[in-house]
Parts: sequence; C-alpha cells; structure tokens
Amino acid sequence: MMGERSDARRIITGFSNPTVKALRALREKKHRKAAGKFLAEGLRLLTDARESGHIPETLVLSDKRDPHPLLSELERAVEASGGEIIETSPDILAKITGKDNPQAVAGVFAEFDTSLAALDRTSADIWLVAQALRDPGNLGTMLRTADAIGAGGVILIDDCADPFSVETVRASMGAIFTRRVARAEWADFEQWLRGGEGQLVAASLRDAQPYRSAPYAAPCFVMVGNESRGLPEEYEMACDLRVTMPMKGRADSLNAAVAAAVLGYEVLAALDSGSA
Repeated sequence: MMGERSDARRIITGFSNPTVKALRALREKKHRKAAGKFLAEGLRLLTDARESGHIPETLVLSDKRDPHPLLSELERAVEASGGEIIETSPDILAKITGKDNPQAVAGVFAEFDTSLAALDRTSADIWLVAQALRDPGNLGTMLRTADAIGAGGVILIDDCADPFSVETVRASMGAIFTRRVARAEWADFEQWLRGGEGQLVAASLRDAQPYRSAPYAAPCFVMVGNESRGLPEEYEMACDLRVTMPMKGRADSLNAAVAAAVLGYEVLAALDSGSA
C-alpha cells in the first residue's frame, strides 16, 4: 500500500493520489484491520515512538514544516529502517489526519501483537484492565495513566474501543508506544489470569472494603467497566478483591478512566510502601 521502495522520498501534490486515499482510509477501523496499520500524528508522539523502538513505516511531512532536530532524527531513523518519507501540503495532511490544523508530521505504524500470550505479567507490578470501554478518549487516558504509574499496560476485555484509532492514539499522548496493549474475551482473560500469579481488583459496592486500606498484591490487575453500565456482576464476583471509593457529592460513580487512575495510584502507593 505504501510502496515497495526502500529509503524512498516522494512528493505528493494531488488529493486524489492513491497513497493519500490509502492513508486517509486508516482512520476507519475496517481499513486499519485489513492493512494491519495505524496512524499517529505529531512530533512529540512520534519521538516517543522512536525512543521506544517503534519506527514508522511511512513518514508524512508538511512541506511548510519548520526545521527541528527531533524531526531530523526521525527522518534519519525512517530512512535507516528502509521506510518511506512523503512530503505534501498542509491541506493534504489535514485530509489524511482528519484535523483542520494538523501538526507538521504523521506516521504510519504496523499494529502491535495484542494477544495475551505476548504479555509478560511479571514485567510490572500493576496492570490496568478495561471491560467494554467504548470511549477512545477514556482508553487513551487509561494508557497515559498506565504509563504514569509504571503499569505494564492495558488489557481490553470484550468489545472495547479500538486502541489504534486516531482518537485513542492522540489521547494516549504517546503511551500507546510505551505500554503493552492486549485484547481478549472475558473467558480467555480469566483463564490466562488464573494460569499464573495475579490479583484481580475492581471498584465495587458488592462485599467491598475501603480502597485506602485494601491488601493489594503484585502483580495487581486493576479492572474498570463500561462507562454507563459498569462491570457485570459475574466479573465483579470473580475478582480477588473488591474495593469501594467514597462518593461525597451527588455523583454516584467516577468516570471509568478517572477510577482507573485513582485505584492505580493507590495500588502503586501500597506496593511501593510494602504494605501489600
């Protein structure tokens, strides 16, 4: 789709160019799945990717860009890996990214292995688990939270938002490249989890204890549910630990990504202090 030449640099000036159409199509899930590729935009995000060992297969640059040493390093990395560099106008770049005011650079990456088998649960003390999380902004925020607390990554259960959508990647602020992402159905996740060490924790009102004094243990898998429905009762009852957070106002629940952050930081504090 992106050409067969290595170390290639092309200039594209037409909106109807087949490469522009192929790149723009990556904004749609069915085309991402078919191609096994996804889009990421912005120098900071692409620099995070490069520093994490992820080099774009195709780099798209605005012909109105300002020089920047990080951009030069990115170009050299793409050329060294045999990727393609495309220069085009800001208007065409806007069509590709779907933003009226796009940043000066975007990249195309191969999707990562998202199987549970690819995870090493012992590589981190904390993992975040999202069940039927539908909002890409919430998923991106959870990835940022995972990065901030040093979690191994985010495990997506059942029908979640696409981690490789433009919206999720943008909201992750680069964490899509620094944290692992896995996808599985509940039954497969539960079998995998019980095949080794791991404490499954969820915020709940069912037989729960205060989250500030709960006995967390590593590796700890912190699970949050769907934005409107929360976790199914079956999933909550399968947890090793159910905790409750005080709600002192009129709201009866927290945003899913916020709940993951609050619990994640509490688990981090508990494990760091050795109280778990």
